[in-house]
Amino acid sequence: MHMADALLSPAVGAGCWALSGSVLAYCAGRTRKALDDHKVPLMGVLGAFVFAAQMINFTIPGTGSSGHIGGGLLLAILLGPHAAFLTIASVLTVQSLFFADGGLLALGANIFNLGAFPCFVGGPIFRAIAGTSPATGRRTAAAVVASVVGLEAGAMAVAVQTLLSGRSELTFVPFAALMGGIHLPIGIIEGLVTAAVLGYVLKVRPHLAGQAFGTAAEPSGTRRGVAPVLAFLLVAALLGGVVVARFASTRPDGLEWSIGRLTGSPELRDPDRGLSARLAEIQRRTAVLPDYALPAKDTEGSGHAARPDAGQQTSLAGILGALLTLALAGLLGLVMTRRRGQPSAR
Repeated sequence: MHMADALLSPAVGAGCWALSGSVLAYCAGRTRKALDDHKVPLMGVLGAFVFAAQMINFTIPGTGSSGHIGGGLLLAILLGPHAAFLTIASVLTVQSLFFADGGLLALGANIFNLGAFPCFVGGPIFRAIAGTSPATGRRTAAAVVASVVGLEAGAMAVAVQTLLSGRSELTFVPFAALMGGIHLPIGIIEGLVTAAVLGYVLKVRPHLAGQAFGTAAEPSGTRRGVAPVLAFLLVAALLGGVVVARFASTRPDGLEWSIGRLTGSPELRDPDRGLSARLAEIQRRTAVLPDYALPAKDTEGSGHAARPDAGQQTSLAGILGALLTLALAGLLGLVMTRRRGQPSAR
């Protein structure tokens, strides 16, 4: 559901930047006051895990489309909504800057659509349904419902943003119906994946249930380290980005599929002038692996472009992206805890 710049007018794109920036500032303030030290590395490793998970597109049978999990709900459950929003913003920023996945003008919209709804809508829904008991069946139902609601809300936001941008070829009602329909199975699958990962995390470190289910956590002196959880998530991120992503579906994702059904092409033409064009040029310079692949190079003036093996490129992108996201999200968490410890100026 990563929007390209072609979908947004400069005014709507800038408005979404302002909106997401405001939410980020609010979340930074709340995180600085409440972030536990042991969650700083968890922010980084969970960010790397979500980055890798988003590389793994799965086919949606009978549609000609594919989807991938967003990861915002899992982050909200384990980190709380504010630290989760900062983490998903880190994932999307790395994707946009270094892999040209989602436009720079659209980055504010992508952060809001993929972050705000799972973190601030899906998270509370999960806790309301799951209650205080981490029973497997109830937890799974809660994750599925919360994931579907969060993802559908984000899909509807995309339709509204394109409407406000004046994209007349994407007629609002048909576009919203296509987006809602195709993201329903994606939300169900994400809910099941979220429940499975959460089940493992809570089995290994039950004290994390305090965050996951809104109950009081164990006193800090009795908490066991989160090293096993960090190791599991990091290994899963590397395996996902290096190995599993090689077998990801190449079919258009839900957003591209919806656009294609209405226009005949999964992508709209990018503007060749104005703010969108200038931002696209910046992105071309920062993206070291555009579309998770190395740029083709002419071999010895033959006129033939040579590319490394596609699987190797995917693995390289998975490693680089996971490490960059781990560093950025972890650094954010570290900055929050350091600033919390500084005495306020009077």
